[in-house]
Amino acid sequence: MLFSRTIIISCAGMGNRLGLGTTKALVEVEGKPLIVRQLELLDKEKDIRIVVGYQAEQVVEVVRKYRQDILFVFNHNYRKTGTGASVALASKYANPYILALDGDILIHPEDIEKVLTCRTEFVSGDMIKSEEPWMIQTYQDLSGEYVSAFSKEKGNYEWNGIAQMESYKMQKGTGHVFQQIEPYLPIPFLKVRTQEIDTIFDYEHAVQWVRNGFDKEKK
Repeated sequence: MLFSRTIIISCAGMGNRLGLGTTKALVEVEGKPLIVRQLELLDKEKDIRIVVGYQAEQVVEVVRKYRQDILFVFNHNYRKTGTGASVALASKYANPYILALDGDILIHPEDIEKVLTCRTEFVSGDMIKSEEPWMIQTYQDLSGEYVSAFSKEKGNYEWNGIAQMESYKMQKGTGHVFQQIEPYLPIPFLKVRTQEIDTIFDYEHAVQWVRNGFDKEKK
């Protein structure tokens, strides 16, 4: 079967923990909104859906200034639901695979290629560095590394909200995206360098990461 994918970016949340009064997709890092930084990495992708809720009009306006062919999906119940509901809404009538991204992350420019060239299901994570992260437990066998569970208590990596799944598996859910994925574990693991922006601490690290040319080793 020919591989066909829809990209879903979840931008409906209010970003309360960040405390900047704006949805995280519109937070500027070095003069550029997060959502624009993501779209720059996805320039060659044709089918992109952005789920909006809080400050929807502002998100649509910023996106349309950058790109005109984006489909917007409205999560009107964004105050009571999580990214799982956003992905479920946007997965309807999608291509056979969906690539789910959170609108509050920076992705290393060198790693986006390995995400976009993958033609199978995967769950992605990075080294644990955010405050209060959800973590990924993995195991290794002869065919590679696989995700076995998600946990708040312990894990090998931090869940970064990036996953590629068959779209029919993601069409129900109201909580976290990983809760939609859990019934289908184990799934191949893909390490992708990212920086989530959930708190001011995360935001400061994200800004420094960009200033350092995405090199975490620089001070």
